[in-house]
Amino acid sequence: MTSRTPRDSRLRLVRNRPMATARRPAVNRGSRPAPRPPEGTPPPSELARQARAGLTGAVAVAHWAAAEHGAPGALSDEAAARATQALGVSEREVRSDWDRARLIGLIEHHAGTTRPGWRLQAWDRDDSAVLRGWVALLDAWSLACPAPGTAEPTAVAEVVEAVPQLLSLLQLSAGPVQISALLDMLRQRVAELRTERCEVPQEATEPRDPAGSGPSADETKDAKDAKETNDPKDSEGAATLEGLLDWALDALSSVGALTVRQEPQDGPNGPEGARSAADDAEGDRREAELTALGNWAVWVKLEQICVAAQSPAGNIEQPAADMLRGCAGLTPGPARAEYRAWLAARPVGSAVIELIDAARGDDALLRGLAFEALRVVGAPAEPNVRAVVEESCLRPYALLWLAEHEGADPDEALDALTREEATWLWVDTAAAISDHGESPLLVRHLESAVQGTVPALLAEVRAVGHPRTVQVLVALAAAHPDPALAKAVRRAAFQVHTGGA
Repeated sequence: MTSRTPRDSRLRLVRNRPMATARRPAVNRGSRPAPRPPEGTPPPSELARQARAGLTGAVAVAHWAAAEHGAPGALSDEAAARATQALGVSEREVRSDWDRARLIGLIEHHAGTTRPGWRLQAWDRDDSAVLRGWVALLDAWSLACPAPGTAEPTAVAEVVEAVPQLLSLLQLSAGPVQISALLDMLRQRVAELRTERCEVPQEATEPRDPAGSGPSADETKDAKDAKETNDPKDSEGAATLEGLLDWALDALSSVGALTVRQEPQDGPNGPEGARSAADDAEGDRREAELTALGNWAVWVKLEQICVAAQSPAGNIEQPAADMLRGCAGLTPGPARAEYRAWLAARPVGSAVIELIDAARGDDALLRGLAFEALRVVGAPAEPNVRAVVEESCLRPYALLWLAEHEGADPDEALDALTREEATWLWVDTAAAISDHGESPLLVRHLESAVQGTVPALLAEVRAVGHPRTVQVLVALAAAHPDPALAKAVRRAAFQVHTGGA
């Protein structure tokens, strides 16, 4: 007779560990040392203080919305009136601060209602959260202060695209720059954008007279007028660009990125007098200069461009999935550098969408790498990550990302997952290892399971319903050196394959 005593010792995992330590990553997540900002840049604590000082209205509106216990998603006239009375400011200020609170992330919209964002909870204690929120507002300056309603949409888009170059000029100048110089650069940039769009002058498309005679005087005058209308350097175009430049400078000034002041001069109006007709004839005597916050933010963006120019693996031009595959063989440090370079070379919004689309694919390895790249993105990726929490294949990754983003330690972030979600993540990671790793690594992956015994692990793996369960169990059975454990895993794989219990 054989003993009926269960040989549990052979079917136990290597060792029992609590969930908080079961999936401790084997690599160090430390990032490379950040470059030093220009000399004279205030420390982050002072920059955060300046940002808080300029956003008190938005914070007040966000606290009011939180006290409302679910304000409507759009600020209605009734809600604006209540906020005006509660805060003691005008309705116009309430609406402006409401829009800024949304752009900063102090309030969030969910299911038709507004609730306080995580950044509001961290506003008074986390300087980095404040600075990221302010940079988000700077990036959305054209939304915080909409363009004049009479402006041509194409011209507005050209100015918005040209503003980063103007900000770079202000940052590199390290001092005040005359508005006339900014206008000249704006004209040049708009002309470049129109050239890139291959806008052909009207006279180049007109057929020539087959007799060889030139156009009449009236035709010549009409062609000249048409050319001047499309030329950003003509008087009418320059006036339009001047107005849009004033709008951009006012908007950037309102968010605290720069200041515009009158250049000191002698005249009937005094050194600080208003612009006169003589001043207009001589040119705009105003000058603009970045604030400490604006100078720091533009420097950070220029550093990102430099990083993009130094891609270690040369994947900048690749789509997200190919870039992630190129990073699969890199160690964590170079991989993060490659993520930063790839992200710096494209708009953040489209990059985040592309990474999440890559994570939805069949390759589990790309899924994990995509969320590592999203960790490099940081706060701008939060809305997109929250939007995929209900997708079963992305939910565990998204919950871990959000927990770490809100300040949890990577190990403690695992507490955000239920037992079933942790098991699903274990199977998904095992699938990535079986596809791209080596057999010993798959065996060691058993140590990260939250279950204490193989029977318990197999029971929960069968119940979780991961589409790669059978392949993972077959690969694990083939790789494990313990015959008894391998037999139990093969039996579980067969049961899942045949639909048995």
